[in-house]
Amino acid sequence: MKRRLNASPAEVYKAWTDPDLLVRWFGPENVVAQEAEIDPRVDGAYHVVMIENTGERHEVLGRYLEVVENERLVFSWSWITTPERVSRVTVTLKPDGDGTILTLLHEKLADDAAVRGHTHGWTGTMVKLEAYFA
Repeated sequence: MKRRLNASPAEVYKAWTDPDLLVRWFGPENVVAQEAEIDPRVDGAYHVVMIENTGERHEVLGRYLEVVENERLVFSWSWITTPERVSRVTVTLKPDGDGTILTLLHEKLADDAAVRGHTHGWTGTMVKLEAYFA
């Protein structure tokens, strides 16, 4: 998916790599990111805890596979409840005037249900990220 954000690539990159900023926008509309640990370097780990409006707790974690400051993040993705299902997320940032074109690709998902669920989750997350930079 692609979104144009009203922020520079450096600002968008920081929103993805600074835990204090990430918890302000990460997760779809029915979820609040409660805490995040982020070590944005190759083989560095991340862990995000999210709470759904039902009270259900969700935790995602992974490792950074590629880090190009202000341009690109590639990281593994797995839910703490299904650690054997490891997928990959690529976030690419391109300058666009005074804004940024963000492209997000989530691949190697386990099945069609996972594709549908993650598409829903990322779509809501992108809406919140756009609002964060509005």
